[in-house]
Amino acid sequence: MAEARTSIAKSENVLIRAGDCHVTVLPHFGAKISSIRIASRELLQAPLAPVKTRTQTMAFDEGDASGWDECLPSVAACQVETAAGIANIPDHGDLWRVDWQKHGPESKSGDGSSITLFGKCFSLPLEVERTIHLHEIERGWRLDLSYRVRNCGKYSVPWSWAAHPLFVCDEGDRILLPESVHTLRVEGSGGKRLGQSGASVDWPVAKLANGSTANLSTVNRSDSGVGDKLFAGPLTSGENWCVLERQSAGIHVRVQFDTAATPYLGLWLCYGGWPEKPGPKQVCVAMEPSTAPVDSLAISGPWSRQLAPGESYSWPMQVEIERIERKTDA
Repeated sequence: MAEARTSIAKSENVLIRAGDCHVTVLPHFGAKISSIRIASRELLQAPLAPVKTRTQTMAFDEGDASGWDECLPSVAACQVETAAGIANIPDHGDLWRVDWQKHGPESKSGDGSSITLFGKCFSLPLEVERTIHLHEIERGWRLDLSYRVRNCGKYSVPWSWAAHPLFVCDEGDRILLPESVHTLRVEGSGGKRLGQSGASVDWPVAKLANGSTANLSTVNRSDSGVGDKLFAGPLTSGENWCVLERQSAGIHVRVQFDTAATPYLGLWLCYGGWPEKPGPKQVCVAMEPSTAPVDSLAISGPWSRQLAPGESYSWPMQVEIERIERKTDA
């Protein structure tokens, strides 16, 4: 099924590889990282619908809602004021909707390969460059990503960014955060099981709105109907990581980021709880380094950012994939 849903994009694939790790990028579909594969095992959420051309106004759940997209200048649809008037920012931002361009061909080195792509927003005068370098490390593989956003307009504009990598998961997989993280902010929770947006919940064991408790660090069954968006932060330099431990798959996925540049971490825990409309559902954990602890650019706070005309900002992110001993039943 996943193969059929992605067939339209095959001619646009860019493949970079290092040993048994293969990363597929779709430049003309928002520079989506559509696949991270270790041998025959896929690590990213499969498409829920065919990968096809996106419009400037469609909702995210009208698309394939898969893989890894970049959310900029906002995650939530919103309106923001600028010197040029009101800017209408669509759901999950601009970048997943637009055609990105390659900056030179893919490059290869002894331990891997890399690709640089360039995308331009339409709701605000922002352009983004992203380089992905995939290489082998002692225990597995690492993706080093570097980003740069630039204001190419004539007036200052607000912006925010969040990575949106949807990692597949199985019941019993574990999400690990630094021991110093004890609470998370609720951005949204299906059925309000964790309470209203803005509520604070304990990590890892949270009290639910119905009075019971749930261990948020353990992945639920795929049909449990869970769909929770949470934020940690602001985080310090020693809290710059999050791990998805997949014992049954023999895979350990570690996301690392620079807390001086991106001090927040979004967690999207979805076990059959989204999309809310009929049809296929996501079963994934998204570990999302972010510039803000909210999805909407229209919500301001000490995290809010502006870029002056011609000004740019850069930041890194890493994903380490480690082979671990698979858990077997006694």
